[in-house]
Amino acid sequence: MTATIETLLLLLAVLVVVAVVARQLNTAPSILLVIAGIALALLPGLPRIELAPELVLLGILPPLIYSAGVAMSWREFRFNLRPIALLAFGCVVFTTCAVAAMAHLFLGMPLAVGFVLGAIVAPPDAVAPLAIVRRLGLPRRLVLVLEGEGLANDATALILYRFAVAAAATGVFSFGDAAGTFALIVIGEIAYGVAVGWLSLTLRRWAGDPRVEITLSLLTPYAAFLLPQQLGGSGVLATVAAGLFVSWNGPLLIPAATRLQGIFFWDLVVYLLEGFVFLVTGMQTRTLFIRMHEIPWQQLGFAILLTAAAVVVARFVWVYPAVYLPRWLSRSLRRRDPLPPWQWTFFLAFVGVRGVVSLAAALAIPLFTAAGTPFPDRDLIVFVTFGIIVVTLIGQGLMLPRVVRWLGLTRDADAERRREHEAELAARTEALKVAQSRLKQWAEDGRISPEAHAILRARHDYRAGRLPQTALDGSDAAALAAELRMELIAAEREFIYRLLQDGQITDEARRRIERELDLEEASAACKKEGGEEPPL
Repeated sequence: MTATIETLLLLLAVLVVVAVVARQLNTAPSILLVIAGIALALLPGLPRIELAPELVLLGILPPLIYSAGVAMSWREFRFNLRPIALLAFGCVVFTTCAVAAMAHLFLGMPLAVGFVLGAIVAPPDAVAPLAIVRRLGLPRRLVLVLEGEGLANDATALILYRFAVAAAATGVFSFGDAAGTFALIVIGEIAYGVAVGWLSLTLRRWAGDPRVEITLSLLTPYAAFLLPQQLGGSGVLATVAAGLFVSWNGPLLIPAATRLQGIFFWDLVVYLLEGFVFLVTGMQTRTLFIRMHEIPWQQLGFAILLTAAAVVVARFVWVYPAVYLPRWLSRSLRRRDPLPPWQWTFFLAFVGVRGVVSLAAALAIPLFTAAGTPFPDRDLIVFVTFGIIVVTLIGQGLMLPRVVRWLGLTRDADAERRREHEAELAARTEALKVAQSRLKQWAEDGRISPEAHAILRARHDYRAGRLPQTALDGSDAAALAAELRMELIAAEREFIYRLLQDGQITDEARRRIERELDLEEASAACKKEGGEEPPL
């Protein structure tokens, strides 16, 4: 137990140090964490950490998927359902087939075993690419399509993986039975996930305590994931459906106190889980090297290069027809959703970073078949999977900022943010007008006293006065105002602390004032940098 605690503390320390270094180098922390994990794995004397597939698939994956589902807009997800489905289902199936054919023809794997490898490396990771692209300032729709793909493609891949492993282990496969089972799993998981989301919101409304509600929000992804997974499904679609249901129905049901506390709780949970995922992925290097001593290095390198080429080429081959062909065939689709710039299509095809779910699936391959013989090429599949993760995460990950600059995607994102800011300003102005009209009506109906009306009107005028007068003020003025507010809050905080040191106020009074300042500072930071809904 002592060694386990020391190891966890070491990982936390590495996580913090890497985050600081990544900030100084302006590099994605996920890439440096994998590199740090590889370095730790090769250092003599450090304990060997083996990644348990069950820990990833049952412990880490559900909250990450659920948090991403809650943070996503159901309206935008529904509008982009076609490209998301074409990537999350179509592209995964196509890539699986392409890798299976390559492995059968060039690596000599049995076709069923090739499908196992294809299902493992086909889905881009739900965490790794988004951890990189979110900091690049991409257009919102590109990020949303990548998020939607990352949420759903693990479900497709894990279901295909189960079919392929069963076929390789038993030698029996029926396409008709597999297709029917796949459709049943998809429909059943979505229905179950919606039910879990509804039940979660209902229980939380009855609880009425932020601590209980946040605990229920933490249990929700596991309730959605575990039962379908035990029944032979993936659990991923149910978790995504639960998250999207809470995202759409939660804003009017989740109290403000729960939302404020949940932001910080879930930010920390997701940050730690993502950090450990990348770090431990790199630390599998030593374990894999120990297992691969019987396979020639030339064969391993050849297999990794061929598989990496197959997954990259297959994505390009799929993405371009998936973007252009539906619009060529449907005039109504062209009017409703015009063809995106070629830069968007190229970037969508280029991003294909694999991650820890692929490694967990590879490690979960059974050691023996139904006949009692060793599972064919199991060690080769595990090592190739790890190689694909390193090549795509580090190689493509380091290239992404240059690709974004070359394609000029940040210009599109800046124009998009200006339009969103103008729409947000108009919405805030109209909302204040609605409140002003309601306040006036209350005064005319005699529901409030003149004194209460004066107080509420003063507060309302104060909020209205903080809005920019015209859209020309733009995001620069809003960011400047937010920065000045934060400086004023810092001055107030220093003054309150001096009063505490001088004994003029108590600690209890200081905490009450400090909480109000913290809420004000969080609001200013949100206006300055932008923020997301908490995954509650």
